[in-house]
Amino acid sequence: MDVAMFSPSSLFGHSSSDDEDGSGKKKDSYVKRKHYFPGGMELFIREFSFHFLNANLVWPGTFAFADWLAERHSWLIGRRVLELGSGTGALSIFLRKSFEVDITTSDFDDEDIEENIAHNCELNGVPMLPHIRHSWGDDFPNPCPNWDLVIASDILLYVKQYPNLIKTLCFLLKTYKPKGGETRTTFKLGSDVEVAPPVFLMSWRRRIGKEDEALFFSRCEESGLDVEHMGSRVYCISPKV
Repeated sequence: MDVAMFSPSSLFGHSSSDDEDGSGKKKDSYVKRKHYFPGGMELFIREFSFHFLNANLVWPGTFAFADWLAERHSWLIGRRVLELGSGTGALSIFLRKSFEVDITTSDFDDEDIEENIAHNCELNGVPMLPHIRHSWGDDFPNPCPNWDLVIASDILLYVKQYPNLIKTLCFLLKTYKPKGGETRTTFKLGSDVEVAPPVFLMSWRRRIGKEDEALFFSRCEESGLDVEHMGSRVYCISPKV
């Protein structure tokens, strides 16, 4: 099986080479892989052999998070869900195909990512999912976010992006307004823990230094967000009450 190229330095600038077209991007090439998801579901996902924003692969946290969410799929029913850092769209496609989740994908403001997610939807017989092109820290295209649940997997690789990611999270969680007439049904996180929407659930499986992980969570707390470890390296982040 082909292995996709990964270059952590590429997000923050790189020199030109013969493989580039002058726009700062590598010329597109793809690898189609079959991935196995909960419930025996097989998805064919087209991945970039290289993408200059590293939205090229289905990362390990995607599969762990898919298992975790499948066991708690009742949380998803009737919710509006937004996935940050969707990459190939694999997790969102799985959730839509398995549970008919009302889900929107989002990733960097990049046309190639959006087109590839649309391609993977078609490849797996899923209606094209709504998509938002947004680079963390920039003004969010939707000024009135009403997503009850925001999800993400393996998005903490770049420490320099933490302030931008937290700025986006604060906007999505603190300016959330449910649609008129709706009640905010709580998420039951444990036997005695309930949280009202909006909630950010994040799976983190890629390994980085504990200091970097701690930095992200401490900055969330400093920004007025509560952090709760749910086990299995899944974290729940919500506005402080």
